[in-house]
Amino acid sequence: MSSRPVHPGEATLPAERSATVAPPFRLQALMILWPAFVMAGVLEMLVFVVVDPTALHWFGSDAIDWPRSAVYSVTFLIFWGTIATSTAITQLLLAPAPTAH
Repeated sequence: MSSRPVHPGEATLPAERSATVAPPFRLQALMILWPAFVMAGVLEMLVFVVVDPTALHWFGSDAIDWPRSAVYSVTFLIFWGTIATSTAITQLLLAPAPTAH
């Protein structure tokens, strides 16, 4: 053990182990999905302030003949998935490297 005193609220794990302890998967998923959900909503509002969903076309050819609510729902899910994937990759890259014992 270390001769350094432990203060209230301070982690009692050894420094090399406490740096590699990851939060539970459920907490990690919430830390990724909730901000992505909020930002997908913001992006949805910003896009559809400028773009009319009835004026969308399939890569320049036929018009999309979906109801407005379907276009809003699908684009929201695409935005949410894209932002969540980006955040998950960032969190994966920031994870501490496993230590060899």
